[in-house]
Amino acid sequence: MSPTTSKLPAASGHGHVTFLGAGPGDPGLLTLRAVEALAAADVLVAEPEVLDVVRAHTRSGADLGELPAVPQQAAADESSTPVDAANLVMAAARRGKRVVRAVTGDPGLDADAAEEMLACAHEGITFEVVPGIATAVGVPAYAGVPLRDSQGTDVRFVDARTATHRCWTEVGASDGTVVVSTTLETVAAAAGELVAGGRKPDTPMTVTIAGTTTRQRTWTATLGTIAQTLKQAKVLPSPEGHRPVIAVVGERSAAAQRDQLSWFESKPLFGWKVLVPRTKEQAASLSDQLVSYGAVPHEVPTIAVEPPRTPQQMERAVKGLVTGRYEWIAFTSVNAVKAVREKFEEYGLDARAFAGIKVAAVGDQTAAALIAFGVKPDLVPSGEQSAAGLLEDWPPYDPVFDPIDRVFLPRADIATETLVAGLIELGWEVDDVTAYRTVRASPPPAETREAIKGGGFDAVLFTSSSTVRNLVGIAGKPHNVTVIACIGPATAKTAEEHGLRVDVMAPEPSVHRLAEVLADFGAQRRAAAVEAGEAVTRPSERRPGSRRRRATTS
Repeated sequence: MSPTTSKLPAASGHGHVTFLGAGPGDPGLLTLRAVEALAAADVLVAEPEVLDVVRAHTRSGADLGELPAVPQQAAADESSTPVDAANLVMAAARRGKRVVRAVTGDPGLDADAAEEMLACAHEGITFEVVPGIATAVGVPAYAGVPLRDSQGTDVRFVDARTATHRCWTEVGASDGTVVVSTTLETVAAAAGELVAGGRKPDTPMTVTIAGTTTRQRTWTATLGTIAQTLKQAKVLPSPEGHRPVIAVVGERSAAAQRDQLSWFESKPLFGWKVLVPRTKEQAASLSDQLVSYGAVPHEVPTIAVEPPRTPQQMERAVKGLVTGRYEWIAFTSVNAVKAVREKFEEYGLDARAFAGIKVAAVGDQTAAALIAFGVKPDLVPSGEQSAAGLLEDWPPYDPVFDPIDRVFLPRADIATETLVAGLIELGWEVDDVTAYRTVRASPPPAETREAIKGGGFDAVLFTSSSTVRNLVGIAGKPHNVTVIACIGPATAKTAEEHGLRVDVMAPEPSVHRLAEVLADFGAQRRAAAVEAGEAVTRPSERRPGSRRRRATTS
């Protein structure tokens, strides 16, 4: 337990409330203190969009008090969300619970949170405040719009919902930067108020929606042209209701430099919805890598893992491992590690049973699974992370140095014979044991199937021939606008046999290199659009019939 966590107020007869700022929308912007408070909460109260940001950090068993979503105009209505939130917070605190009340941005700038704090104070309920990144500050940073320059530009913040005529007149008469919190539907009216207050119509202006998320979009215009710019972009009217907007206005607001400073929206796969045919557990590091490129990964398992039909062979091998039958055990997948670990737990064994046995892992992910089990592998390929790469580094059997000549190889029922044949050639005896069976997974939800067939995904990553066959079998063939990325020639050949055009192929069989090459493809595509003076769009927004080319990187 960390020192900070140990100081968290314990639940008592009077309870405790933490008012927590969840930031503008990117879960990565939560503070360390916020994560600690969430992990200790008995009850979490938040609007749906905030709940999505903080949910992952709550402990198992915590009560999630989701509030109904309401339009921004209703925020001041005493019969809507604020009262509901206050009731939930106070009721839980009276029961002695540790409550976290999470709000967008920073609670110090949230009038409703301030009212709830007063309610706690009046009843003698202890509370604390965990600041968050204010939306009006975080969103411009993600949009590439610095609010101050070296000359110390004056910065003013205006909430268009509550701004009075006097407020607009004051900020209109100033020459500093103005950050306006408004909605997409009323941003043009806010621009008009600033012009009426004294700002020139040609004053630069940026408008950002869904800031700090992969749905973020920013437009650059002037006070006088913003209405026409949004109309041409076809973002009005909005079927989604009143979407929040952060607008930045000012001669020195860096709007003219946004092309150079827009680091977030310029990520190579920004906003791309990428289909990853793996389970969340298998795809964790790959999905994190895709997120770092700006993509939105969507995991769809195409293979389900089941125990072998005849478990006796696996049982004999595990007993032989304990009794000293093997010199080596080789793991060729995370699933193999999981299968052996489950068998160990069944027999009451743990990682100590590997004492005196050399352990090999086919790659970094398998090695990580072993380390989590408490086993540090003795051999991981120094080059290609595959059966061939493992054989490159595997030592030949030497009767002088190797007292035992046998290798335990727990694998899937559909594994290839490459590793077995290679080990035998090196002089080893191999117990090739079926540790688990792979079967086709159940079809994904109808919505996902329609997105796959209808072009809702921008790219799909195929990491084996079986993922191609199984995805097509359970969900249908990806639409021809979807970028098809394959891990190697064999997978690409299978994709082509299923009528798919392969756009991207990794130069080596590594899922992380595959993600890198897809990012390179996205960067090249973006650069080509910018050079041609065209709008940067995602593949799913591409018109039918456009040409694509395969991309490989050495």
